Parts: sequence; structure tokens; C-alpha cells
Amino acid sequence: MDNVSTVSIFNLLAFNDTVNHRAALFSVTLVCYFAILFLNVTVILIIVLDESLHEPMYILVCVCCINGLYGSTGFYPKFLIDLLSSSQVISYTGCLCQAFVMYSFVCSDTSILAVMAYDRYLAICQPLQYHSVMTKKKLSKLVCYSWLTPFCIFSINIVLTDRLIFCGTDIQRLFCVNWLIVKVACPGMDTLVNSAYAYTTLSIYIFHWIFIVWTYIYLVKSCVQSKKDKAKFMQTCVPHLISLVTFFVIVISDLMHMRFASNDVPQSFLNFVAIAVLFIPPVMNPLLYGFKLTKIRNRILVALHIKRC
Repeated sequence: MDNVSTVSIFNLLAFNDTVNHRAALFSVTLVCYFAILFLNVTVILIIVLDESLHEPMYILVCVCCINGLYGSTGFYPKFLIDLLSSSQVISYTGCLCQAFVMYSFVCSDTSILAVMAYDRYLAICQPLQYHSVMTKKKLSKLVCYSWLTPFCIFSINIVLTDRLIFCGTDIQRLFCVNWLIVKVACPGMDTLVNSAYAYTTLSIYIFHWIFIVWTYIYLVKSCVQSKKDKAKFMQTCVPHLISLVTFFVIVISDLMHMRFASNDVPQSFLNFVAIAVLFIPPVMNPLLYGFKLTKIRNRILVALHIKRC
């Protein structure tokens, strides 16, 4: 173990499949990144600048868009640089930072979706208590929980990874993820603590999903009994439900392929599955909430009309 040199860079091998069409990929990715920035910043500004939208549901949509910008910025600038570079490498510190951003982005999104489900449950199933329960103070605490909890959890995760000694430098991915970094640790290193901590973290966010499912069971039961609740459900919960299902399918697909995919699966397909969580939700969420939620849609149309005039 004493003869092992300190790893200073990691090689991102998943780029090997992009050699023949990097120029086209760069152009498409640049357009996608600008679209993500434009759509999310537009929704954020509309909600922030319009005081009538300073309600829990819209504030949570704003938080969701901010998180989308956070995750996208942790991936796209580096990815674009790599597409133009002859060698796709990342520094050891940069790799740990990127892994932190990727994991905290996904888990923050999960927490935000859980808080949004709770908000809709209160609004539809307990409308009389809604404003007394979902106060500004409580909303602030829930938003802080959605962001700070993943940050604290994955700070510890990164510290546990940083104590390891690495014998390999090759990561079969377009970006760094903690599990693949731990995989290249030297044989004999104590990675049991990392695995135990990873499964504990996974359990925490599985409970988030159980809570979301439980919440929607009660929502559906309530909506079946009331036409008014059904209309409210279709207006405010359907975008959230679409966002939830899409996000869940993408994350589970990525986890399954990262851990259990065979060598026969094309690298291009694995690359698409890997970056889907960094493209589909950040593009879909502002479009979905912006066009489906009446107040936000009306503000966008007013802004466009004023601009034309």
C-alpha cells in the first residue's frame, strides 16, 4: 500500500463512445443548457417578482427550479469542456465536488417533491387548517430541510471517500459519482463503512418515496368523494404527479444500469440514462408548472404581451 501514488486525476472513459460526433453533441448540449437556464430562470423571476405568487405551492415550484439550475451547473459546463478537449479527465478534488453536487441535487429534488406532496395533501384534504399549518416559518423550515439534509449527508459521504487510497483512475461515466469512485479504491481498503452509509442514505430517501405514495393515496381518496377536490387535483397535482413519476423512473433506471448493467449494453445508451436526470426534469419542470399552473401561465402570457407592445 505504501507504493501506491496519490491519485490526482480521474479519467472519464464514457466519452470514448462520443469520438465521432463530439461537434454535434457539443452544439445540442449547448442549446439544451441554455434552454434549461432560460426556462428555469424565467419561472424563478416570475414567482419572485410577483407578490401574488408568494404562496407555498409556487415558492416550492421556485425552489424546484433553483435546484434544477444547481444540478445542471454541476454537470453541463464541465461536459461541454470535455467534448472540446482531447482528453477527458477531472481532478481528484473536482471529482469529489462533482459527485457531491450530483448526489445532493437528486436527493434535494426528492425532498422537495415530498414537501410538495405534503403541501397538496394539506391544501386538498385539510383546507381549513392549511394556512394555519403551512405558515411561512414552517415552509422555510421544510425548504431548509430539503437542501441542508442532503448537503450534510453527502458531506459525510465525501469525507468517508476521501480517506481511501486509490489504485485505479478510470471511471466509466460521463461525470463522477461516489459509488464508482469507491470502486477504484485499492484492494484491502475498508469500504464497508462507505457501503453501510450509502445504504443508510438510500433507506432515508426510500422513506421519502413511501411518504409521497401514502400522501397521494389520501389525495386520490379525497378527490373521488368531491368534484371540487377533483378539479383542484387536476389543476395542481397532475403536474406534480407527472414530475414525480418521471423523476422516479429516471433515477431508478440509472441506479439499476449503474449497478447491474451487463457489458453488452451499448455505452451510448448508458450515457443517455446517466444524463437523463440532468436534462429531462430541469427542462420538463418549468414547462410543466409554467403552462399547467394557471397563475404562472397567465403571468408569462402577460409578460410576453407587454414585451410585444
